[in-house]
Amino acid sequence: MKIAILGAGATGLTAALRIAQQTSSKVTVFEKDTFLGGHASTFQINGTPIEKGYHHWFTSDNKIIDLMSELGLEDKIGWHESSVGTVFNSKTYDFMTPLDLLRYKPLSINNRILLGLSSLKISKIKNWHDLENFTAIEWLNKNVSSEIYKAFWEPMLIGKFGEEHYKEVGMPWLWGKMNTRFKSREGFFSKEKLGYPTGSFDIFFNALSKKCEDLGVKIHLNSPITQIKKNESGTLTLNMNDGETLQFDSVIATVPSNVFDKITIGLPHSYKEKLQKTRYMSAVQLILELKNQLSKYYWLNIADRTFPFVGVIEHTNLVHQSVYGNSHVIYLSNYLTTQSPLYKLNENELLQKYLPFLNQINPNFSKDWIIKSHFQKIPGAQPIIESEYSRKMPSHETGIENLVLGNTSQIYPQDRGTNYSVELGEKLAELVMKKPINN
Repeated sequence: MKIAILGAGATGLTAALRIAQQTSSKVTVFEKDTFLGGHASTFQINGTPIEKGYHHWFTSDNKIIDLMSELGLEDKIGWHESSVGTVFNSKTYDFMTPLDLLRYKPLSINNRILLGLSSLKISKIKNWHDLENFTAIEWLNKNVSSEIYKAFWEPMLIGKFGEEHYKEVGMPWLWGKMNTRFKSREGFFSKEKLGYPTGSFDIFFNALSKKCEDLGVKIHLNSPITQIKKNESGTLTLNMNDGETLQFDSVIATVPSNVFDKITIGLPHSYKEKLQKTRYMSAVQLILELKNQLSKYYWLNIADRTFPFVGVIEHTNLVHQSVYGNSHVIYLSNYLTTQSPLYKLNENELLQKYLPFLNQINPNFSKDWIIKSHFQKIPGAQPIIESEYSRKMPSHETGIENLVLGNTSQIYPQDRGTNYSVELGEKLAELVMKKPINN
């Protein structure tokens, strides 16, 4: 049995590993890029790899933690106490424990307590299906005061999904996001702990790909697939970028829904409709190497919509700057549609747009702190998850026999992340291994 997997990220490589471990199938992975890792791929700062988009693990990320152990890398996970702040009206407030809510001055003392209680209420919800019919703003407006909503929740939603889409986001998405963070605390009033692999996510993908190859999996980088088509014989044909065609019994695609729609021939109309209605925000990361520390926070939420970015992730407040040649590394993070004016700016234009706001975070900041900047655009990084999404979401079964799809738009209600990508890879492997092959 010949199985093709499109994509050498965490989902594709995990699926390849499980199939190779449990069957005698010949597995081939095709990756369009020249590198492994997908959204968790890396570049280098002072000779040390670091992710193009910030990544970390929560203590509840059991799937990828277990896989790290399976790969002999359990001692390579560093666990660090996180530090979180929130910027509102150009002022920064600690958000490291729920007790910091009591010091959040944009809200009255009564509303600070109510905000904490509303967060606790979200953490106690066990059945996310009860939230399916609500958008996030509908649920929040029913469960918190308008002052709380305007001063905290609304700016966060707008920052993540833009003015265009924040009103559509389903409450289960917010529940999934909050629930993951709560699980990474030992108790409601404790600080969050986050994991990061010593040596970057490269060590995970290098070890995972080597394990796959040791089991006979073939991995082809720089190998985009231009077309998938079912043959009369029952096999699936993959067209390569160079014109070559290859035949497989089963195909697992881990590409975004919009890409899958473009390259796949013969999908049922109802399935194509779901693919075409799946929308994404792109991650735009301006990464700065600085001479000095910008703030004391690893994760700085920007709840002030006068700022042109939505988050400042100071990676070297989680992993010591000595790892990166003593450069302080910060991600200035944005999620944008391709129509956004900010999305169309180049690296220098974006930097000039951002610089004045760094002074609001640290009045001592000056442009000469910047050693070097890096610019990363990651298409399809954040699916837009609407209310009642479970009936709108494309299934893994595509309507074409022995062709399955798995991507970040299908891990609902959880948010994207390497842990859920590993879980998805295992799910897709099980799905394919159970399928009868008709030749």
